[in-house]
Order: sequence, then structure tokens, then C-alpha cells
Amino acid sequence: MSDTPTSPSPTPSHRRRRSLSRRGAIGAAGAVAAGAALTPVVFAATDSGSDSTPDTTPSGTEPETFPATRTETATGTTPATTAFAASYVGLRWTGEQDGAGIRLADGPWQPAGTGCATVDGGGTALIAADEATTYEVRTPAGATDVRSVAIDCTRGPGRTFHVPSEPTRVRGVRYLSRPAWGADESKRYKDGKVNSPEVYYPLQSITVHHTDTPNADPDPAATVRGIYEYHAVTLDWGDIGYHFLIDEAGVVYEGRYSGDDLVPAFNPDGNLVTAFHTAGFNSGNLGIALIGNLVSQPPTDAAKSSLIRLIKVIARFKGLDPQAKITYTNPVNGVKKDNETISGHRDWLQTDCPGQTMYDLLGEVRRSAAY
Repeated sequence: MSDTPTSPSPTPSHRRRRSLSRRGAIGAAGAVAAGAALTPVVFAATDSGSDSTPDTTPSGTEPETFPATRTETATGTTPATTAFAASYVGLRWTGEQDGAGIRLADGPWQPAGTGCATVDGGGTALIAADEATTYEVRTPAGATDVRSVAIDCTRGPGRTFHVPSEPTRVRGVRYLSRPAWGADESKRYKDGKVNSPEVYYPLQSITVHHTDTPNADPDPAATVRGIYEYHAVTLDWGDIGYHFLIDEAGVVYEGRYSGDDLVPAFNPDGNLVTAFHTAGFNSGNLGIALIGNLVSQPPTDAAKSSLIRLIKVIARFKGLDPQAKITYTNPVNGVKKDNETISGHRDWLQTDCPGQTMYDLLGEVRRSAAY
């Protein structure tokens, strides 16, 4: 049994102000002391598909409207036209991983890259579409089962969510809960059932990623929604692949759904929900992705600071030594791998993630998280 799922197939102005208001300091030093109790947090569900504000709002929440994510799919390499301006194009194929490309509108061909996500037996990429309404893709020679999806996560019809009225925190670290970035929970379902039911294992390691999306992102919450669509639906993982994401302003976003136990990423017994960020080594491995491309540009100071704080509180919560070397053992199939407690995606699989500049900083992250 594998721990990897099988893979087939404008923001309102009030929301921008609210997001900016949450970009202050994350937590206080006293809240991260070893043995501190987990801070209770408020979780809220989305309104069931309504495009209008509901008549009643659950206690401790307030209604907010986000653009519903729209998609259009295409097969093969024939030029595609969409009915909306696309934020991203998700692409996947069966065959060699390298060599795919994309042309947006009448622009030049550009390499699609391989991004952070990996799939068995083929390649996949998520490419910023720059609001194009037409695109054309090319894939490596001999590739089959070519599929693409245009994703609009900024201009769809409004969808109302019940967002916590007060900041949500875990062990003093402030973060945006799933409803606070507009996670449409219906995307976790397929044929009326949860596509990737939650399973939990003890935490062994923490893996750092980058999303390989554009830097200087003007709307990172929309990017999180786009990644969610790509991971949950296009790649058929049933949810976003990371446990947490961090934008350039240092804002932390809750990722993979972990239940209604008031603690992100973990269940009431303190075990980690399995996510989908490091194929074959997901169980017991917590994934944190920095939003942006960190191949040649380093993370912002705010993003790096939030990464260190988040790793520090999780490590203290679970008794991990950020500077230790470990033998990771997959609790599902017994596969073992020697690694660092805090590693980069490339330490597990053949990928350039989390980007060279972020990878070069992991030693500093380990040292800082240990004190």
C-alpha cells in the first residue's frame, strides 16, 4: 500500500484589506515555550454553494466572499481557448518528465518546468497564465494522455464563507484557516465521498518546498486556491498537498484538511494527517511550502522568519531535534530513508524543489529553529 494518492486526471477590496491587516508579527515568544498548550482555534465551514451572504452566521465567525474557482479542461496539444482569463494552467501527461512547454496567447514558447508536484509515470506542471484566454502546450516526445486545465481563481462568481472573526493561532503562531483563504471544501469530495480520507501517523520529519509560482505575488490567497484546485482536482489528490504555506509577507496558510479538532495538521492524539507533498514519503512527514520561485531569488526575510517560527513550535510540540539526522520509516510500507529532521523536497526525490537559494538556507533554518 502506498502513502501517495493515485493520480488520474478580482479579489474584493475588503478582502485585500483584511489580508493585509493579518500580516503583522506572528506569535509571541512566550507562546512557543516547550510544553505550552496548543492554542484553541476556530474552524468554520463554507456556505453550501450560495453566492449570497447567508441569513445566519455561526458564532465567532463573519461572512466573507471569495471568487469561486473556475476551470476549463482540454486534452492533447491542440490550441485551447477559454471563456475567462486564466490565472494558471495545470498540465500533466504520461511519459518523460522533462521537455514540456507552453505558449500563452501569441507569446513565445516557454518551458513548463516540473514545479514541485510529482506524479508516477509522467510529468506535471502548474504555470502562471498571465490572464491569457488562449494557450498551447507541447509535451516530451512520445508523451500520451496529455491533459490541461485553465484555472481562474480571481474573477469567478462570489462564494460566501464563514471566516473566524478573531485571528487563528497554533501555539502562538498566527495563520489563516482554510475558510479564511477561501477553501471550497466540496473539492475534497468525488462521487459524493471524501476523495482522500484522512489518515494519521506520528510526526517524524518536516520537509520544505517552494510552490514554483511567480514571485512578488499580488494575491497569494488566490494562488493558494489555484494550487488547491490543481492538487485536489487536476492531480486527483483530494486536497492541497502541503500542511502549511507561507507567502512573501510571512503570512501562514493552513493547508491539508486535518479534521474538526481545532488544531491544523494534527488530530487530537497529536498525530499528523498524511498530505501529498513528497510521494512515497508522505506519512509522518509535514510539508511547508513557501509561495514563489526560490531557484535564484531567496525567500523574503518575513517568509524565512515565519518558516523558522513555524518549524520551531512544531518541533517543540512533538519533541523533534531540528538539527538531528534521522532514519525515516514509512509507517505504511516500512520503506526507510536516512535524512535530516528538517529537509528539502530534493532530499527525498529527484526535483530542484525547494529551489537552490532556499535549499542553501536550510542549515540556517535548522540552527535557528533549534534555539
